Amino acid sequence: MRRSVAMQALVLLAIIATIAVNAAANAVPINGLTTGDIANAFDVYFLPAPYVFSIWGLIYLGLAAYGIYQGLPAQRDNPRLAAIDIPFLIASAANMGWIFAWHYEQFPLSLLIMLVLLGALIAIYVRLHARRDHVSTLERWTVHIPFSIYLGWITVATVANVTAVLDNLQWNAWGIAEEIWFILVSIVVLAIVAAVLITRRDIAYGLVIPWAFVGIYAGYPDATPVAVTSLVVAAAVLVALAVIGFRGSTRTVAGPPPAT
Repeated sequence: MRRSVAMQALVLLAIIATIAVNAAANAVPINGLTTGDIANAFDVYFLPAPYVFSIWGLIYLGLAAYGIYQGLPAQRDNPRLAAIDIPFLIASAANMGWIFAWHYEQFPLSLLIMLVLLGALIAIYVRLHARRDHVSTLERWTVHIPFSIYLGWITVATVANVTAVLDNLQWNAWGIAEEIWFILVSIVVLAIVAAVLITRRDIAYGLVIPWAFVGIYAGYPDATPVAVTSLVVAAAVLVALAVIGFRGSTRTVAGPPPAT
C-alpha cells in the first residue's frame, strides 16, 4: 500500500496538534487547572512524584522524530508505516480528547478515552512487531522505540486513570485497605510487563515501568507497603531487562549457529 502525501501531512499535523494541546493544558491552563493540579486532588497511591511526568517530553520528542521520518518521500512505500497510519490518527485524537475530558473533570469519560488510546497504541505496537524484520537502525529509533515508550507509559497511565475514577466515584474497594489494592494492582502491572518482555523482549517498553514505580516510591516513601512494593516491582523489571540485554549480547558475540 502506497501512502499518499496527504496522509503523511495529516500524520504530521496530528503530532503537532497533540503536542500543542498538551502544552496548552498546562500553559494556559485549560479550564484554569493544570493536569497535575487535577491529579493531585485524588487520594490514590498509584500516582508517581511530579518529576515522573517529564517522560512526556521524551514521548513527544520521539513522536516528533516519527513525524519527520514518516514524512520523507522514501517512506511513502513503507508498508510498516502504512499499517499504522489509521490507528495513529485515532491515538492522537484520543490523546487530545483525554486532555479536555480530564481538564473539564469528566473522569469516567476520560477513562473511556484512555482505553481508546491504549487500544490504538496496542494496535500500532502489534502491527509494527509483525513487520519488524529488516528494519533499519534509523527506523528502529524513530518509529519502534518511540511507540514502545509511548505504550509503556500509557499502560501505567491507564491503571492510574482507573484508580482516579474509582476514587472520584467514592468506591469503597469492598472494604479492602488501599495498600492491599495497590499491591494487587502492582502484581497485575508486573504480569502485563512480564508478558511483553517474554514475548517481545522490548527493553524500551520495560524501562518505563521502573521509572514509574520508583516515582511512586518517591511520592510515598513513608507508606511502607506501597514503598516496598514499588521498589520490588522496579527491581524485578530491571533484573529481567538485564537478563534480556545479557542474552542478546551473548547471541551477538556468539553469532549464528554453524551450518549442518
